[in-house]
Amino acid sequence: MTDFTYDTILSTMTREGVRTIALNRPQALNAMNRRLIDEVAAAFDDANRDPGTRAIVFTGEGRAFCAGDDRHEHVHPETEEQARDLVDAIQRATQAIVFGAKPVVGAINGWAVGGGFEWAINCDFPIWGESAKGFFPEVSLNLFVTGAVTSLLPAIVGPVKAREMLFLGERYAARDLAELGVAWKVVPDAELRAEAEATAERLAALPPLSVRAMKRVLNQVSASALETAIELETEATVAGFLDPETTRLLKAF
Repeated sequence: MTDFTYDTILSTMTREGVRTIALNRPQALNAMNRRLIDEVAAAFDDANRDPGTRAIVFTGEGRAFCAGDDRHEHVHPETEEQARDLVDAIQRATQAIVFGAKPVVGAINGWAVGGGFEWAINCDFPIWGESAKGFFPEVSLNLFVTGAVTSLLPAIVGPVKAREMLFLGERYAARDLAELGVAWKVVPDAELRAEAEATAERLAALPPLSVRAMKRVLNQVSASALETAIELETEATVAGFLDPETTRLLKAF
């Protein structure tokens, strides 16, 4: 068994070849600061390189999966260079999750907000606890989504519903997300981690060559759309960070 050490991530490995990557800032509802963003990308890169890892469970410690941006710790970017560096880091995490070789099972607990909701959508098999909820507040804050969700979400729910979710920032319960196809399964909260681990073990038991090929081919079919979405999202988010109105709205939020 191989383990990696991080400050904001718990990364553990089972003998069945399942690596669990858990966001570990429970006191902040696993909200995203720069350290967490960088370590999510590093943890997935490590897992995808590790020959012993055959499937990944992605979850959050405590009462939430990820409550979005940590408003208390993030230093608001003051220059285009700072803004682009931050947004590129966020997009690197998505690329590590989506384009990595190993299948990812999400165990989505509590709140999945903004970037946290994006990470939940990035999972190959997103399993949600029945009390979990998700929403996108970005447009109301004069910001923009990342995580390639401008491509992924319309493909899942259709363009009209995606507009509702992205423009209006409605809050969705896990059962609603299952009906929309955003959640693969919804299970009782107490069973969430066990269900995710059992699913990951099923994936880990499959021939690794065909599993990796399936994920690669499925992603390559839409790779150009995803890469284009990431590029356009980055430009829109950088512009949002640099608008003074964003600072006012973030403080109010």
